[in-house]
Amino acid sequence: MFEKASIGISGNCSLQIIYRLAADGYFDRFIIDIKNYQNLEVFSENYVLEGKSIIIDWLLNKVLNLNPRTLAFSGIGAGVYAIVTSIEAVGLWYEKRWAHVLVLGLVGISIPPEIYELIRGFSPIKILILLLNLAVFGYLLRNFPKHPK
Repeated sequence: MFEKASIGISGNCSLQIIYRLAADGYFDRFIIDIKNYQNLEVFSENYVLEGKSIIIDWLLNKVLNLNPRTLAFSGIGAGVYAIVTSIEAVGLWYEKRWAHVLVLGLVGISIPPEIYELIRGFSPIKILILLLNLAVFGYLLRNFPKHPK
């Protein structure tokens, strides 16, 4: 019982810290620091990334032109997902039934957006990803552990 309470408190604190950082403008300062990306160019010249300058430029352009609010929500979303995944890992370690249900939920929650993306625009990669997620979800559902009552 104490472990569950501490996980809930730490998760809530993490969200508050991320939200506070966004409110204080730390993400804005981070973007400003990244906009001076000569250091990344030097890095890319010295490593295997040398031939991939088009990809690096495209990626940096996408990241640098993000709305700070979008970046903050993305960070909060990633934080929440990390917390839920950590709780799931602990539950699976202790072989709890709710953790198996949580795994099914996390795998299943990605299927409707993938169907929506497939409706918006057809591509072989989108079909492949949807089929892989459906296969994983089907496998997990078929092999759901049977716990005695």
